[in-house]
Amino acid sequence: MNSLEQQISTLAKAAVKALYGVEADDGQIQLQKTRPEFEGNITLVVFPFVKMARKAPAQVAAEIGEWLMANGEELIAKYNAVQGFLNLSISDAFWIDQLKAIDADEHYGHFEQPSEKALPFRKGEGVGSPLMMVEYSSPNTNKPLHLGHVRNNLLGYSIAQIQEANGWKVVKTNIVNDRGIHICKSMLAWLKFGNGETPESSGKKGDHLIGDYYVRFDKEYKAQIAELMAAGKDEETAKREAPLMLEAQEMLRKWEANDPEVRALWARMNEWVYAGFDETYRRMGVSFDKIYYESNTYLEGKSEVEKGLASGVFYRREDGSVWADLTQDGLDEKLLLRSDGTSVYMTQDIGTAKLRFQDYPIDKMVYVVGNEQEYHFKVLSILLDRLGFPFGKELVHFSYGMVELPNGKMKSREGTVVDADDLMDKMVEDAREISKDKVNTLQGITAEEADEIARKVGLGALKYFILKVDPRKNMLFNPAESIDFNGNTGPFIQYTYARIRSVLRKAESLQPSAVSSQLDPKELNLIQRLCEYPSIVRTAGDDFSPAVICNYAYALACDFNSFYHDLSILNESDTQKKALRLLLSANVAKVLCSAMALLGIEMPERM
Repeated sequence: MNSLEQQISTLAKAAVKALYGVEADDGQIQLQKTRPEFEGNITLVVFPFVKMARKAPAQVAAEIGEWLMANGEELIAKYNAVQGFLNLSISDAFWIDQLKAIDADEHYGHFEQPSEKALPFRKGEGVGSPLMMVEYSSPNTNKPLHLGHVRNNLLGYSIAQIQEANGWKVVKTNIVNDRGIHICKSMLAWLKFGNGETPESSGKKGDHLIGDYYVRFDKEYKAQIAELMAAGKDEETAKREAPLMLEAQEMLRKWEANDPEVRALWARMNEWVYAGFDETYRRMGVSFDKIYYESNTYLEGKSEVEKGLASGVFYRREDGSVWADLTQDGLDEKLLLRSDGTSVYMTQDIGTAKLRFQDYPIDKMVYVVGNEQEYHFKVLSILLDRLGFPFGKELVHFSYGMVELPNGKMKSREGTVVDADDLMDKMVEDAREISKDKVNTLQGITAEEADEIARKVGLGALKYFILKVDPRKNMLFNPAESIDFNGNTGPFIQYTYARIRSVLRKAESLQPSAVSSQLDPKELNLIQRLCEYPSIVRTAGDDFSPAVICNYAYALACDFNSFYHDLSILNESDTQKKALRLLLSANVAKVLCSAMALLGIEMPERM
C-alpha cells in the first residue's frame, strides 16, 4: 500500500470512529482508483459503514467527506459523493511533495524484499534477500543463436532485472548443451569435409562455422538415405543404417567413454562456439552469473537415475534402457538412459538441478523455456520429487510462446531459421537509415556517435517489440513496425527520453525548492503516473511479465509528450512554474530510464 492509501485509510478509520463510534478494521477500508467519468483521484467505498451508521449510502458518503475535508485539509482538496462511493480529490501540495520525494529517491521503484505474493517456497540457508535462480538461453553448441533464442534471452535477462528490483538476489544461469548426438554430427562433418578449416582461416564466427557443418551433415545424411532407399530399403531402415548416422552414434559412445581424440576435437570445436556465443551475448546485452555445461552435469544425472533404479523408483527394460513409469500421474513412460547407456536431456536436467541446489541456497528456481517444453518440465518436477529432492514440486517453468517473422527477408545462412547476429545487424542498419535525417540535424555529432545511436535504437526496437507482448503468447516480430519512431515502440520511448535530456541541457537550474504550488491537469496526470511506478514494478515481478513494464513506459512517454505539447517549459515566464516543469521532466526521464533498464534497453542522450 502506498503512502497516499495509508493516509486515506488512517483518516477514514478516524472518521468512522468519530462519526459512528465504531472501530473499522483494515478489511472494511476499500480504496480504488476513481473512475474516469467522475472527478477525483481515489475513491472510498462506504457500503461497509452503512449498517453501523444506519443511514443511506449517499448520506454516509457525504458525512465522511465533510469530516475528511475538516480534518484532512492538507491532503483532501474536495470530494463528491455518488451513492455509496466517496470520490476524493487530493491536494496539489501532496502531489508536489510526492514529486520531490521521487526526485530524492535514488532507487525509486526498487524494493528491499519481495512482496508477500512472491515469498520463497523454501527459505535457503543464506542470509539477507531470498535467492532466485533464473535459467535462460540454453543453446546447443552445434549452431548459432537464432530468433527463438533472442526472445528467450531477452525475457530471461529482463525477468532477472525485474526480480532484482523486487528485492530478490538473482543468479542468472545458463545450461550449455555441449554434448550429444547433435554435437557429434557437427564434429563428424568437420572431420570429413572441413579440410582443417578454422574461424581464423575462414573469417567466420566460430558458432557460424560449426553451424555450417551441422547443415553439411544433414545434407550428406539425406543423400545417403536416398541412396539406401533407391537400393530397396524402407525409409526408417535407411535412416537407421545410413553410414554417417552410424558413425555419429559411434562417436557419441567414444565421447562418453572419454576417448582422447574425440574429446580433444570436441573441446577444440566447442571453444570456437563459445567465443561466438560470447560475442552474440555481448551485442544482445545479456549476461550470466554462472554457466553450467551438460558435459559436466549429465554424469550427476546418470548417478541419480542409477540410485532411482536401485530403489525401485525406475525400472530397466530387456534391452538395458532405463525408464520412469508416469502413468499414475496421467502421463506416459519416460526414457532416462538408452540401451547403450547414453543419457537423454531429462537425465542431464536432473543432474543440473541437483548441482544448482548444492551450489546455491536457492529459494526459487525459474526455467525460462518455450511452451513446447511444458511436458518436459512437468516430468522433471515429478522425477525430482520421486528422487527425494524437496524442491522438486516447486520448480517454476516460465513458459513463453514462439516468435516468427512475417516474411523471409532475414533468413539465416542455413536458410531455415533467423540467425540472431543477422537479425541484430539488420535492426541496427534499419535504425541507421531511418534516423539518418534526425541524426544529421544534431550539431557536432561524430560518425562514431551516430553509430552508437543507431546501435541503441536498433537493439532497443528489437528488445521492446519482443518484450511488450504477453510472454505467454506466440508473437509475430515485424522489424518495420518495431523501428517506428511513433506508436508503441522502443524508439518512440527513447526519443521521448532524448527530448527531455535536450530540454534539461538547455535549462539553467531545476530549483526544486522553489516550484509552483498549483498544478495544471497535465502536470498532475504526470505526477500520478510517476507515483504508479513502484506498484508497476511489483506487478511485473509477481507476474513475471516484462510486458507490464513496457506498457507503463509507453503510457508515461505518451503523457509526457501531451504535457510537452500543451505546456511551455523553457519559455515559461513564471519561474516557479518553470522550475516545477523542469523537475517533473527530470523525473519522467529518470523513471523512463529505470523502466527501460529493466528491459535491458539503453537510452541515448540525443537522437
